[in-house]
Amino acid sequence: MINRLRRAGIASVLILTCLVPVTSQATIVEIQTSLGNFEVNLYDNGTPATVTNFLDYVNNGAYTNAIVHRSVAGFVIQGGGFFYDASGTVVDIPANPAVANEPEFSNLRGKISMAKLGGNPDSATNQWFINLTDNSVALDPQNGGFTVFGEVMGSGMDVVDAIAALPVYAFAVPFGELPLRNYSDADFANNVIPDDTHLLMISAVVVTDTTVDSAAGISPTPNTLINANNNPTIGGGGGGGGGAMNILLLLGLLLVASASRATRRKNVRS
Repeated sequence: MINRLRRAGIASVLILTCLVPVTSQATIVEIQTSLGNFEVNLYDNGTPATVTNFLDYVNNGAYTNAIVHRSVAGFVIQGGGFFYDASGTVVDIPANPAVANEPEFSNLRGKISMAKLGGNPDSATNQWFINLTDNSVALDPQNGGFTVFGEVMGSGMDVVDAIAALPVYAFAVPFGELPLRNYSDADFANNVIPDDTHLLMISAVVVTDTTVDSAAGISPTPNTLINANNNPTIGGGGGGGGGAMNILLLLGLLLVASASRATRRKNVRS
């Protein structure tokens, strides 16, 4: 069970695995979740370093029993950073070295992108997010641009939207926007500890297509805002509630290094 969600931080563990990385040119993966499966076509030619990085985690089984740890309505769902282990505890997924930023494409609805550290464009490791709407204005020019490395296929966004529609509960950072199923406000008020029957589980991410370039016929929208000024100010004259909310999202989605723990929490900013 998640026995420390209400405390600041979660103990990190070192995963020792006997799995050997598998070289793969596949560009379609299936993300298998508690609410259904959906496929993602990866841009292996457009963002080769990021796709290779993502497939390293996939081929090593790093995303097995991972969770969607963050959901922001009308913005993103986010995963890849934590998994539910055999002891019933949510722990960090060990991160590989960071990958170079590849901000080639626009953060539109249905695109999957890498989360990273604020103020460090080349800091993406294991965490990713799926855009629920057109986030291009907010994310394309920010922090060197957020790398879009694939897109949800077919009716897969029906599953993503179902995940995004789950109620969200505020536990300790980085679980301040944790989507839960089969869980109620009464459960939260009574300190019911969420387990794998409540968490949005990712049972596995698996390769489903070994075509060298299955994205060859796809023309993702390019990121044309990469050099735009995206530095919002707080307290600007005449600002309304929407501006204040944008600042809150900026703060809430920042990947910060917690003073109480050595590992880093990766989030996106809107």
